[in-house]
Amino acid sequence: MLIDTYGRVATDLRVSLTDRCNLRCTYCMPEEGLQWLAKPDLLTDDEIVRLLGIAVRDLGVNEVRFTGGEPLLRPGLVGIVERCAALDPRPKMSLTTNGIGLQRTARALKDAGLDRVNISLDTLRPDVFQALTRRKRHDDVLKGLEAARTAGLTPVKVNAVLMPGLNDDEAPELLAWAVDHGYELRFIEQMPLDAQHGWKRDGMITAGDILASLRTRFELTPEGDEARGSAPAERWLVDGGPARVGVIASVTRPFCRACDRTRLTADGQVRTCLFAREESDLRGPLRDGAPDEEIARLWKLAMWGKKAGSGLDDPSFLQPDRPMSAIGG
Repeated sequence: MLIDTYGRVATDLRVSLTDRCNLRCTYCMPEEGLQWLAKPDLLTDDEIVRLLGIAVRDLGVNEVRFTGGEPLLRPGLVGIVERCAALDPRPKMSLTTNGIGLQRTARALKDAGLDRVNISLDTLRPDVFQALTRRKRHDDVLKGLEAARTAGLTPVKVNAVLMPGLNDDEAPELLAWAVDHGYELRFIEQMPLDAQHGWKRDGMITAGDILASLRTRFELTPEGDEARGSAPAERWLVDGGPARVGVIASVTRPFCRACDRTRLTADGQVRTCLFAREESDLRGPLRDGAPDEEIARLWKLAMWGKKAGSGLDDPSFLQPDRPMSAIGG
């Protein structure tokens, strides 16, 4: 198993399939100028499946989340999902996406074995969407959401980041829309993962701000820690349920003590935390012919060194050197 010195066991693997994205969200990357990974540096489909097999068979991983960049841009995505579904034991599989292109691929992904999706949508207003993402693709995301629900990739979870002066007034409107459409909305505090290092702690919309805004329109009843388990989102019943809303407060309410995640970057590096500054290379040994047992040993060694926390609760925290698109959300 993947255990660290604090007794946490990683059973949830986040796999970045590409660093590329077809949006340019202001809180994630600059509009231009990013140096993309060269194709030879990316893990191949076979290498990804082999690492997934080691994780599931030998290291106790039982959940796999495919991320990016934008994972729908990975040409072999459906095949990777299908091969992952054939692993024994079969892990639960989900996908985090911006939803663009999901209208065309949702059914194929479901048929391949994908269980559900998380789709990013920060606003219901097309003009605000363009300001946030620098692209006119709002309608494509809405169509992707509908396609995911129709294909049975449920529960469909919607991830929203609120930005000052842009969409910080939309929390109640977004929740009403999500409840009406049967989506589970999760607000995520803006994190210091932008390549241009424009994040400022004193300007972010906090979990407290979000909850205060939601309570102007809804009654929220906390589910509690027992129901939450190791999930990153605190959840509340909306007006008594069954609808729920979640808040991932990585900055103001860190949940590191319950973390059960390990991460694999698109170029084959193990990251013990989204905000880690150190990485452990698996691609090199993999391509040098290391057997599965050696890869598993290296992965265990990397996780053994996981730090107690992310460091985000430290006001002097410095942003990671790599943007979110390169390390997976």
